[in-house]
Amino acid sequence: MRKSLKVLTILAAVAVMLICAPAALVSAQEQTPDFTAQEQAYIDSHQTVKVGFVQDRIPVSFSDKDGEFQGISRYVLDRVSEICGINFEYAPLPGGSVTYDILLGGGFDLVTSVEYNEENKNANGILISKPYFSSRKVVVAKENLDFRPDADWTVAVSTGSQTLKKVLEKAFPNFVLKDYETISDCFDAVKSGDADLMIQNQFVVEYWLSKPKYEQLKVIPVRGLEDEMCFSAVVTFKEGQVGPTQEDGKTLVSILDKSIDLLSEDEIGNFTIQGVMENQYHYTFLDFIERYRYAVAISIIAFIIIITLVIILANQRIHIAASKADAKAKGRFLSTMSHEIRTPLNGLIGLNYLMSQKIDDKEKMQGYLRQSSVTAKYLLSLVNDILDSSKLEANKMELVLRPVDLGFVAQTIRSIESGAFEDKKINFTLNCDLAHPWVSADDVRIQQVLLNLLDNARKFTAEGGKVSVSFTQSDANEGNVLTTVTVADTGKGMSEEFQKHIFSVFSQELETVSKGNQGTGLGLSISRRLARLMGGDLTCVSKKGEGSTFTFTFLAKPTQPQEKTDSAAFIVGGERPGILIAEDNELNGEILVELLEGEGFKATLAENGKKALQIFSESDPDTYGIILMDLLMPEMDGFETAKAVRALDRPDAKTVKIFACTANSFAEERDRAFASGMDDFITKPVDVNQLLEKLHG
Repeated sequence: MRKSLKVLTILAAVAVMLICAPAALVSAQEQTPDFTAQEQAYIDSHQTVKVGFVQDRIPVSFSDKDGEFQGISRYVLDRVSEICGINFEYAPLPGGSVTYDILLGGGFDLVTSVEYNEENKNANGILISKPYFSSRKVVVAKENLDFRPDADWTVAVSTGSQTLKKVLEKAFPNFVLKDYETISDCFDAVKSGDADLMIQNQFVVEYWLSKPKYEQLKVIPVRGLEDEMCFSAVVTFKEGQVGPTQEDGKTLVSILDKSIDLLSEDEIGNFTIQGVMENQYHYTFLDFIERYRYAVAISIIAFIIIITLVIILANQRIHIAASKADAKAKGRFLSTMSHEIRTPLNGLIGLNYLMSQKIDDKEKMQGYLRQSSVTAKYLLSLVNDILDSSKLEANKMELVLRPVDLGFVAQTIRSIESGAFEDKKINFTLNCDLAHPWVSADDVRIQQVLLNLLDNARKFTAEGGKVSVSFTQSDANEGNVLTTVTVADTGKGMSEEFQKHIFSVFSQELETVSKGNQGTGLGLSISRRLARLMGGDLTCVSKKGEGSTFTFTFLAKPTQPQEKTDSAAFIVGGERPGILIAEDNELNGEILVELLEGEGFKATLAENGKKALQIFSESDPDTYGIILMDLLMPEMDGFETAKAVRALDRPDAKTVKIFACTANSFAEERDRAFASGMDDFITKPVDVNQLLEKLHG
């Protein structure tokens, strides 16, 4: 729509120039205005005339980076100066309406880019010239707005376009007009929904809509919204005011009118084309960040993950050097990890390059973003595996026990994995025979083990094969119940030799690596250690060419069934709760705000804990139903902030949900978060689906 608007406006100007050129048989340069003696005397006595110009109407009238007057109006005035012999001195207009008071207050003899309409024709104290430039106004709105001229739309109007307000009040009496300081503020208001639409010159609109931040806005042509521009001068004064004589103003306007008469249509067309072509919006690096902020965020997260991996690998090298017995296996691990890191890193670098080359190809960009997301998640899984392995080796892994519905865990596993099995055309079945479905256990770690086993089964089972999962239970000692989960596949199986080492920390079968099934070699080792931490074990029986069967057992005490949380508990009266985000990293905060607002939540960002406390304490009760709390922040950290919120003397201070939102996922951090009054824990990088599930729950 925007490209077509630009093309149409330029073609229109060219068409006017070509059609009217034959009529301009005598060029303006060869003509001399028929000035009266009074007009000539004015020209001779005024070496310069001070002209005020509007600063933010690119490409019609604006200040360049040096503060100089530029645009179509400048080209016209330069030509008028050649015709009449008057030198113009330019100065920017202050904000507000271009009226009598500005002409007097700023000491201007003349103001340019004034709207030629009945309001200004009949305005007291000023006189306007003939129009020197003609185009049209257009409506700017969001893509989904169905414009109707008789509706009561809220319309954004800049304070420098006050005459436009009067025109709109007459033409569209149902419009609700709302003032904004600048045109940029008007566009922002329409983008945010604070205003339904705005109305502005088509050339100005075309320039602003070239900015990526306004790409969801559209242009709506409307009949009867012509936009002619002229000059304005003072012709009468209030009592006690001094300035140019009344006759001076009338004489100046008369000189301008005669000069404008000598401007041919082809000259105006040339000025229009020059103004549009020379003042097109050019993308900046910040625009790239704005348009592809999610891709940039993913890349940043990926690079952070990579740096973390490098640090972890450095520590692993130290441990490797200290253990000669495992030197060969660990050396293979380092080689594998190097490959596992370099491969996705190479992909991310390549994708970033492709995005910079295909920035205008929306379809390709979407594909690149999907690939970047998958790659970043894979890198994150590497970090998680290495961290889990390190914590297990140091005996620092702690289980988080809570009432768990194992039947629900099984269904969750089914919903996560079934699509991937269907894509590979593998028959996937799951059966549960649970005497005690509710137990006190760590459901996150149970799912981690099962997902690892199922991912391996899918990876090593060919199309048309079978993978089955079964849950059974039996009584155990000390009031515990033993849950047994069997994962069986008809895949390629493993050699007897490799089965002896399958649960070693750095173990991988060379044949599987060579056939493209490479991984970190940590998954099964971590899974067995987690099983043993839960009082059970993980074992395997496999036969080459026939498949494998993994048996995962764990102990847990039966518990009473828990009431299901209403998934709409936070949605009251059809509205989602307000969310306060305490996050000192600006990019992370902006991403969270945009994600949440896209899901219908109203989100407020605070740059640290102290600011978050201030915003919450000064808000009306129940303004915020949820606080997403980073833990490490300047001024006041998340722990202190949570305690301070809970200590406030207001009812919602006790009921507002506070979720720790941090990259620190160790048990001691969780315990400290809960002790400070927080309700739940969300680890970074944030899993959007998990976040939304918690917010709804």
